[in-house]
Parts: sequence; C-alpha cells; structure tokens
Amino acid sequence: MKEKFADFIAKSTIKAADRDHRRKINFNIGKYNSVVPQGKTQFTDLHLARERAKNIKWKAISTLDTQLEDFEAAITRRGAKVIWAENAAEALEAVKKICEEKNCKTLVKSKSMVTEEIHLNEFLEKNGIESVETDLGEYIQQLDGEPPYHIVTPAMHKSKEDVAKLFSHKLGTDPKATPEQLTLVARKVLREKYVQAEVGVTGANFIISDIGGIAITENEGNGRLSCSMPKTHIVIAGIEKVIPSMQDLALFWPLLSTFGTGQRVTVYNTIITGPRQPNEKDGPEEMYVILLDNGRTNILANEKMRESLYCIRCGACLNACPVYKNIGGHTYGAPYSGPIGSVITPHLQGLDEFKHLSYASSLCGNCTEVCAVKINLHELLLENRNEAVEGGHNTFTEKIAWKMWKQAMLRRSWMNMANGATKSWVVNSLLTGWKESRGTLDFPQKSFNQQWKERFKK
Repeated sequence: MKEKFADFIAKSTIKAADRDHRRKINFNIGKYNSVVPQGKTQFTDLHLARERAKNIKWKAISTLDTQLEDFEAAITRRGAKVIWAENAAEALEAVKKICEEKNCKTLVKSKSMVTEEIHLNEFLEKNGIESVETDLGEYIQQLDGEPPYHIVTPAMHKSKEDVAKLFSHKLGTDPKATPEQLTLVARKVLREKYVQAEVGVTGANFIISDIGGIAITENEGNGRLSCSMPKTHIVIAGIEKVIPSMQDLALFWPLLSTFGTGQRVTVYNTIITGPRQPNEKDGPEEMYVILLDNGRTNILANEKMRESLYCIRCGACLNACPVYKNIGGHTYGAPYSGPIGSVITPHLQGLDEFKHLSYASSLCGNCTEVCAVKINLHELLLENRNEAVEGGHNTFTEKIAWKMWKQAMLRRSWMNMANGATKSWVVNSLLTGWKESRGTLDFPQKSFNQQWKERFKK
C-alpha cells in the first residue's frame, strides 16, 4: 500500500509542476471541448438520452447472469467458442493455449483497455509471441514503451513533434515528418503485420445479448482488420459490457461517439456474431470470446458501487477532471485513470493498495455532470473513502490526523489561535513540498473569520 501511494505522490508532484505536460494535455482536451458541443446537437433531448442509457445499463447489470447466458447461447450457435475467465491469469492462460494451438508467432491487437488490465502484451512477449498494437495512438505508446495515457486517446500527452522524434528514433523516419507522413509510415508497417499475424485480438465496446454479437466502434479500421484478416479472432471483454438488445446500439453508439470524441458517429462500426459462415467471403475461421470477471462480480455484489459497471468507457470524465488535467494518466499507476479509474481500481485491484486514488479528487462533481450514462462518480468516490475507513485500511497516522482536523473544524477558536506568521512558517518550513513548485506562501495576519467579525461587529 505504502509503495503504491508513495509512487502516486512522487509522480503527481512531478507532473503537476511540469508546465510542458500541462500545455500539451490542455491543448488536446481543449480540442475535445471545442467539438463535443456540436456532437451533442444530434440529440433532441440529451438529458433523456443519457437517462435512457443509464436505465438500459441498469437492466443489463441487474440481470447480468441471464444476459451473458443468452449471449453465449446465441454466439455459440454460430460457431464461436465462449471461455469464462474468473481472473487475469485464467484469461491469459486461455490466450496462450489458443496461440500454441495455432502456432502463433505474431498477433495483431486493436485498442482494448481490458487487455491492458490483464497485461496481455507483456505476457505474450514472455512467451515468445509478438503482440502488435494496431491503433495508431496505442502503436505510438508501444513504440515508446509506455502504457496508454488515456482511455480513448492513448497518446494525448504527446505533441506531433514528440511523435516525429519517436518515429525517427525507432523507425528511422525524418525527424521533421508531418503527421500525415508519419501515419503513412505506421500504416505500411502495420499492414505487413496484418498479413503475418495468425491471431487477432480485439476488445468489445458492447456485448449484445439478444443476437450474440460483439460491437466494436473505432475510427481507423484497425479493429475490423484485426478481427477479419487473421485466421483466428479472440475477443477479450469485461462481463459488464453487456447491453440487452441490438436495438440499443442506436442509442449507445452515438452517445459513445459524442462523449468520446465529439463525433456524431465513429467511422467504423462493426458487429461480429461468430466466425466466417459457409456463405461468407471474409472473416476468421475460428472465433473465441473470453468473458472476464477479474473483480467485476465484487463490484456487482456491492449495491452502492454497482452503478460504476454502467460505464461505457467514453473518457469524458477524464477530460473534465481538474486533477487528471494536472497530474496526467500515468500517475494513477493503473490501466483505468481519472475519476472512473479512481472509482473502480480499488475494487478491481485491491482497496488496501489503491484506496489513495479515491482521494485524488476535488469532489467538484464535474465528472458526474459530463458522464454519458449519468454515473454519480463523485458520490462513489466518497463511498470508496468510507469503505476504506470502515474496512480498517487507513493508518494510525491518518486516524490521528483526521481526529485533530475534526476537532479543529468544530472549534473556530482553535483555528484562530495561530496568527498569519505561524501558519506561514508551518507551510513554508515543514511542508516543503508546497514550496518546491509553488513558491512561498504568506498568510494574512488575521483569518477571514476574524476580519469578518471585526467588519460587521455591532
């Protein structure tokens, strides 16, 4: 616990003071903010659309067992094989077994946060299998040896100059190459990998229960190529991705597009209902769907936290969060960052190790305000804090500190005992971390409370 917390504090301290980092991320989030309002105009009643989406996800999660069974039955009838994985180890072992059976040496992979969650790339590398990210942002991150920075835009923290330097170093391109030129280079490299790959791996934006389908939405076509060109297609999806009906996509696809990137709809939208059928000309010969739990049923069993499973991974809460915009995605030390990551990570990876993420919030409520499916994220962060205390995950030092804080808040006279000079000395001399990135702090001689009383004294 202490190691994770110390790492978080160290990274956040560096990133919060890194003006170049803040400039890049705020530039890219600014571009996002400029297009999202236009995307929202496609909804006649946006509030109603978000409310409907939340209700649909409530139904899906409330009946998750039957929804998943219906999905399995439907997709199995079309020749796909469904594998239930209780944890990351089981999912990885299933992928390994399939790859060994297919004598797989190269695997292409479309953008998928759940594969980051189980650390698929690292696992495959250890087992002698080349795993290639085909999403351009993910490919950039893989070249740089970094995990994704953002749920939707993995390389948000990089400028075009940063990418040009990286491609020059790794691929020998012109260090002054334009984004268009760099994209063409990546396309050439990746298309060769599509041809070589024996296995393709994708995630799932939605699992469609009634038709037994996997819905994928993307802007580059790499997801469609990853699932159709290799002879074997493996889907790895969290069990919470279920929606009851194909008809629900008419609502969820536009919501995900608008809140994710500001688009009315993404460029490529694909529904996969099994491997290639006898009357079809393309598609994989075999298809496997790995349904991953990995702590999700723990969240399902928690009535107060269950709402977090409604998330459609649009990333809107990250773009709205003042904390995320200052400390960045890598600081969180987990695949899922920002407000939604701070809510679910303690339950997926252990409250004892990651409880500090729930405190990485100003509780301004902006994340709740922008959520596509109206998850009460700031309230769930408070619930995480409460569960940490109730479960005895806070240290003795924390308990004493909060008791002292409580007593001081309940007694205004205690707060007024120290004058401005004393408060300034405490912050500037004892809390040295404050000074490093902000300079010295000088408190006024009298508190606001004291000045108020003097001004309005009767």
